[in-house]
Amino acid sequence: MPTFILRVFRGDARGGGFKAYRVEAEEGMVVLDVVHRLQATQAHDLAVRWNCKAGKCGSCSAEVNGKPRLMCMTRMNLFDEAEPITISPIRTFPIIRDLVTDVSYNYRKAKTIPPLRLKPPEPDGTYRMMQEDIDRIQEFHKCIECFLCQDVCHVIRDHEEHKQAFAGPRFFIKVAGLDMHPLDTRDRTEFVKAQAGIGLCNITKCCTEVCPEHIHITDNGIIPMKERMADNVDPIVWLLRKFRGQTPQPA
Repeated sequence: MPTFILRVFRGDARGGGFKAYRVEAEEGMVVLDVVHRLQATQAHDLAVRWNCKAGKCGSCSAEVNGKPRLMCMTRMNLFDEAEPITISPIRTFPIIRDLVTDVSYNYRKAKTIPPLRLKPPEPDGTYRMMQEDIDRIQEFHKCIECFLCQDVCHVIRDHEEHKQAFAGPRFFIKVAGLDMHPLDTRDRTEFVKAQAGIGLCNITKCCTEVCPEHIHITDNGIIPMKERMADNVDPIVWLLRKFRGQTPQPA
């Protein structure tokens, strides 16, 4: 049975550091399995958040060798037994203890999003939608709120001064799903510009790259939203339209 060296962050808001452990791993194990084995055998007080162990609850987010991942979906056979595996909490959010962080920032942002406002029903009291319109927003509904996209977003990670006026990629696709809903009538233009801070996003696609549900956050959510919301002087939109041969004339 192979034995791996795990460098696990131990500490809280007051400080901490990495501690090395040697842990055996059986074939088919994922990182969360090995963390549980470590917790059961050597580090009984290790704090780790998890729930479904099936990649659907988003609870076990962490940074494994510096890359944001779900621990329950990261197989141990990805790693070389000879190399240490470093496991740390997602570093964009405040540490509570060990691998557990305070992600309440995201729940506060969720409360600010203007909800769906349905248009009046048809004369017979029913609502009718085209299947293609429904299919278009299904991708956004796959989000499991693991907040890995929020973790890698440089605006949230590196610019504390922007946090109050920036929602982040998870909530950009939430708003996109609402705006694209065939029955929605609410205008969220000012919210997206002023409170969600869409203009601060420079579409690096780092959020898309870490999404465990493979949602095309940038291409299908953020870029179309930028094109709808921004005016002609937005440099990002100007470049996108230029590449597509749709460069508008300055107002």
